[in-house]
Amino acid sequence: MSSSTPWTVDHIGIAVPDIDAAIALYASTAGTAVTLREKLVDRGVELAFLNTGGTKLELLMPLKDDSAIARFLAKRGPGLHHVCYKVDDIRAEMARLERLGAKLIDTTPRPGASGTLIAFLEPSSFSGVLTELCEYTDS
Repeated sequence: MSSSTPWTVDHIGIAVPDIDAAIALYASTAGTAVTLREKLVDRGVELAFLNTGGTKLELLMPLKDDSAIARFLAKRGPGLHHVCYKVDDIRAEMARLERLGAKLIDTTPRPGASGTLIAFLEPSSFSGVLTELCEYTDS
């Protein structure tokens, strides 16, 4: 059973210890520019989306030591954190994936950056890659 609409890679999440240094690195080497920068204080993360002319990069820096990104950096160091796919109907995709046996981290979608609903899926369900689904709710 496949999705009625193929998933589109929306962005690649990269955990970084210093978001300003990472922004400068990607700007000077890859010619990227920040399209959105936001602090999600309740989740303990600051993020910046970089435009690459295609799939976006999302830089993620912890704001507090007990955040998920801080734990990731402490365990694995900086680098690839997740791959996010844009879907048309996140609730329907989550239900479909659960029926197929995928393990969901989020059992209901939650608000994400830039007017999205997001949900994460266990890496064990996707070849060891932390996978995020996002649905754009604002036009």
